[in-house]
Amino acid sequence: MGITATVEGIDVSSHQGNVDWAYWWGQGKRFAYVKATEGTSYKNPYFAQQYNGSYNVGMIRGAYHFALPNNSSGATQANYFASSGGGWSRDGKTLPGALDIEYNPYGATCYGLSQSAMVSWIRDFVNTYKSRTGRDAVIYTNYNWWSTCTGNSTAFNSTNPLWVARYSSTVGTLPGAWPFYTFWQFTSSPIDQSHFNGDMSRLTALANG
Repeated sequence: MGITATVEGIDVSSHQGNVDWAYWWGQGKRFAYVKATEGTSYKNPYFAQQYNGSYNVGMIRGAYHFALPNNSSGATQANYFASSGGGWSRDGKTLPGALDIEYNPYGATCYGLSQSAMVSWIRDFVNTYKSRTGRDAVIYTNYNWWSTCTGNSTAFNSTNPLWVARYSSTVGTLPGAWPFYTFWQFTSSPIDQSHFNGDMSRLTALANG
């Protein structure tokens, strides 16, 4: 196995405030995911600075939604996301929206949903997002949460690109029997950083759908 080509990127939320995009471009980052929404009532107040700023410096960028599956239906949250910055256009600089589904920061790990109910919620989200944008949403998750809360569901591994979180020197076992990752978030220091599994031409192809 030779070294595969990767493109380096970051993801940001309101925790980063106004981001110095020129700095991160200088660090070799060529894509960014920006938090747009959470649940059905939160919008990132820094979204415009982050989403437009990354684009203006030359990055390919996309938006992500932090799921709260106990809060409302997958369809409701997908519509909220798509209407609040999570849309998509074929401009060669916009990635498909991402669904961030992981440990509940506010309570029960699996948000009180059974494994089958969680799979149904995710299906509802990604189907609605696709109907709104024409794109299959990227799914951001990690092996332990996905195994615990979906029963390691394989329902999405041929349609939705995987963005796997694993802070290690190796990517480890992928959740849901995904055959490969599209993005791998490998550290949160000093900011969340991810590898794209391919070269710039492949990243542009993902953007263009």
